[in-house]
Amino acid sequence: MHIALTANAAWNIWNFRRALVSALVSDGHAVTVIAPPDDSVGDLEALGCRFLPLDMNVRGLNPLEDLALQRRLRRVLTLEKPDVVLSFTIKNNVFGALAARAAGVPLIPNVTGLGTAFLSDGLLRQVAETLCRRAFGPLPVVFFQNDDDRDLFRRRRLVRPEQARVLPGSGVDLSWFTATDMPPPEAPPVFLMIARLLRDKGVVEFVEAARQLKRTMPEVRFQLLGAAGSENRTAIDAATVDAWVAEGVVEHLGTAPDVRPHIAAATCVVLPSYREGAPRTLIEAAAMARPVIATDVPGCRAVVEDGVSGLLCRVRDAESLAATMRRFLALPHAERTAMGRAGRARMEARFDEAIVVGAYREAIAAVTGTCRRTAPTKPRQCRPATS
Repeated sequence: MHIALTANAAWNIWNFRRALVSALVSDGHAVTVIAPPDDSVGDLEALGCRFLPLDMNVRGLNPLEDLALQRRLRRVLTLEKPDVVLSFTIKNNVFGALAARAAGVPLIPNVTGLGTAFLSDGLLRQVAETLCRRAFGPLPVVFFQNDDDRDLFRRRRLVRPEQARVLPGSGVDLSWFTATDMPPPEAPPVFLMIARLLRDKGVVEFVEAARQLKRTMPEVRFQLLGAAGSENRTAIDAATVDAWVAEGVVEHLGTAPDVRPHIAAATCVVLPSYREGAPRTLIEAAAMARPVIATDVPGCRAVVEDGVSGLLCRVRDAESLAATMRRFLALPHAERTAMGRAGRARMEARFDEAIVVGAYREAIAAVTGTCRRTAPTKPRQCRPATS
């Protein structure tokens, strides 16, 4: 078959859907990625898929821009005629579903997180819910990353119960993210936060908690690994991060193509996010047998078993995060190690990426039927998905 994937960045597909793309290519399907281009395009093409650049504004809800995005997606889907579209991220899910319906193509969305639109209480949330209800209503399958998001969509009647299926996030490659020994107990403790530097990720709370602990435990290190100034309404600018570093509160490690060395060097991985789908950073950290600290919110609590594989704290509460960090630091080295091992066992049982790939294979078969047409022997002409 010809299978298309669409998201709000090529990086998103490369970072979170690489195993799925590889599996579909291995199955003999022709795979096309439709997304705004970035440095990941070459990596995706090296997997054996085609790439079509998509012009879209990933920030905010502008009706004119979003209608233009829907038209672009409908045009490219009409031209490409994929057998099925797999969509990720909110705009590609919603406007991709509307475009696919107009083009007569089945689509399977994945609600990877609800974002700022659903965290608000005003008109923005009402608009987002109306769009989701209209886009997802006719679809046979809608994937979610955690039970909380699925239940919220059911409760607000954005999807029907029989549509909704829960995946363990994007899964994790357990052979790549292998269990590693904890740093020696005599080494200074290192709390590592891996995330885009957004307010919604709890970066401000992490820095404030670090500031509190540094007053009495100056040897403890706090590290941020992630890009500042990204295209998001809650992004933290580079100047603010530089000021934190100059203050001596945190270390900013920038970005890294391979996070494993940083996880291996950490004592604990922290994510005080306001809400998640299924946080990849916590999944990868747990797979490497690292204890984690996260907020008690949808997505995070699906990954962390409080008191077993990590600790949970209150959301938007730097005091609670600091207290939870102190509680972790008071644990003996053997108990921290046991937490990490429990996290690894949880990932092996519930979050293996093979589970995600298998669920997609089943859903694709269900929405396309048993008829499979042969993948084209020659790639079609690459048409940019622009206006």
